[in-house]
Amino acid sequence: MILSPVAFADLPDLLARFDRSLDDQPLAQTVFRRIAASLEHRDGDSLSLSQDPAHHRQAVRLCHRFRMRTLFESPRAAFTWDGSAVRVGCEPSVVIHEVAHLQCASPERRGVYDFGLGAGPETGRRAEADAAASIFGVERDREEALASLLGILWEVALGQPGILAFLEQNWLEGGDRPENRTHFLKNLGLLWRHGLLDAAGLPTEARRTVVPAHQFYCL
Repeated sequence: MILSPVAFADLPDLLARFDRSLDDQPLAQTVFRRIAASLEHRDGDSLSLSQDPAHHRQAVRLCHRFRMRTLFESPRAAFTWDGSAVRVGCEPSVVIHEVAHLQCASPERRGVYDFGLGAGPETGRRAEADAAASIFGVERDREEALASLLGILWEVALGQPGILAFLEQNWLEGGDRPENRTHFLKNLGLLWRHGLLDAAGLPTEARRTVVPAHQFYCL
């Protein structure tokens, strides 16, 4: 959920300032510019997540590319990810985010409710998802950030308005402050280091292989 809503009229300046903060990081700046340019794929002047049926069909096909079964019902019926299937009765961005979670989760958690992270915002059977959680605190936040950014980059690669999830998931909260830039660069670097992005900063179909957190989160 976005912490500080952004008015459409204020967005160009916000994007330009963050872009300038990456002048000394050409690859990161290229990736960010792709995200920013995806604004053209939104519906009108809305900054809400896409509800486009064509985008949803793309999201479902992406799940199938990763051998994730899909159930056409709301995650509130049970879990967003039940260990073998994604419930896709939600926005395309949320569906794609689950693919990114599959890639970022350690192997032993791929078959666990909501990837062992505890209940997500859309999860209905929250107590069961929380009981299956096996990572917490900082480690959980780190994995959520990686999956967030990777999911956004998948949206952009598919020609969807990933900028909307970039805003909704608070990547521009605080604008071009140094700590905001550092957060973006660190997560982009981790995705690249683990082969989840290629040399051009585009998402790959790789999955996490490093299990220990102290190794996975070390640049």
